Amino acid sequence: VKPSVKRKRRTPAALPRLSWITGTKKMEPDASVLLHCAVWKGLLESQVHVELSESRFNRRTDPVLEREILEAWTERMSKEPWLFNGSKFRLHSFCWASAHSPSLSPSCAQQERLNEIRRCQKQRKGLEKPVDEASGPLLTLRLGLTCYRDYLGTNWSARASELCQLGETAFEDPRALLAQPLGVGAVLCTCDHQVVLIRRSHRVAEAGGLLDVPGGHPEPKVVCEQLGRAVHEERIRVDMMEQNAVVSELFSSVCVEIRDEVNIPLGALGQPVLMGVALNHTSAGRPSAEFYVSCSLTSEEVRKLYWEGGAEASESTDVVFLSQQEVSELGDHSPLWQQLCPSAKGAVLLYQTVKPDGP
Repeated sequence: VKPSVKRKRRTPAALPRLSWITGTKKMEPDASVLLHCAVWKGLLESQVHVELSESRFNRRTDPVLEREILEAWTERMSKEPWLFNGSKFRLHSFCWASAHSPSLSPSCAQQERLNEIRRCQKQRKGLEKPVDEASGPLLTLRLGLTCYRDYLGTNWSARASELCQLGETAFEDPRALLAQPLGVGAVLCTCDHQVVLIRRSHRVAEAGGLLDVPGGHPEPKVVCEQLGRAVHEERIRVDMMEQNAVVSELFSSVCVEIRDEVNIPLGALGQPVLMGVALNHTSAGRPSAEFYVSCSLTSEEVRKLYWEGGAEASESTDVVFLSQQEVSELGDHSPLWQQLCPSAKGAVLLYQTVKPDGP
């Protein structure tokens, strides 16, 4: 996690519960795919729903652990007083709409949704008129609330593996005591078929010098503010938010991150397509929703904008372009694979699985 305050993600090591996995397995030591939307080549905003609950989906507490979290946070603040305890969404679990599990062969209804996705993709390129997207959501993400302080004190704790064992024993859930903040990331593709990567600054707290995709966090505070409910970060509750507003923030936050990190105007970005959720195993399997986002600019135009500097220019030192074909062929056999940070590996694994820009 970058030691900054706005939308920053990134994220010691536990395997997810098998009930979370939809026909996937751990493919790489640093990252794995929790869920993918390959049947539909990704999902649009209208096809994703959230269920909010603090009582069911928040992190479980333990008196000893809470003291440890507070002590770790106090020590961290003494060294980095500019930090603050920002609120984040916590991914507890997910479920598919009835009869739409991607582990099954596509039904007629699924095939129709796949056709609709492709029509929508053509629409974004200006090739077709708008289509009706009223058939409802296919994926529900179950979200609670967590915070940056708890993230540092659990996912980044030296006792993270022990916490997972305690969670399994006490709650039959190895992630029950972990913060598990939900991040976002983007496989960003230019109009000349190049994927945009940025090299992380050595000044950030995690994976300095490695290649990453643009990304950060959806913010509960942003949702509250957009609903006209200004509230202090530590007093945010799920009953202050509306489900549709949370989904909107999930999708829009990834575009805001692209704007701030790469300096690309929002108007040059296509509609985000959710490829799935990846897990970062260097931070206890913390989750990140990974999107495919098209860009109407060429790679050279993007390069020029990047070097002009965006709002978060200090968090990276270079922009790197790989062809979509190169990204499709990346793997642990490639020297470049070792230059990718775990979040970027997760995004690439989903891109290769979902093929959102494929035929």
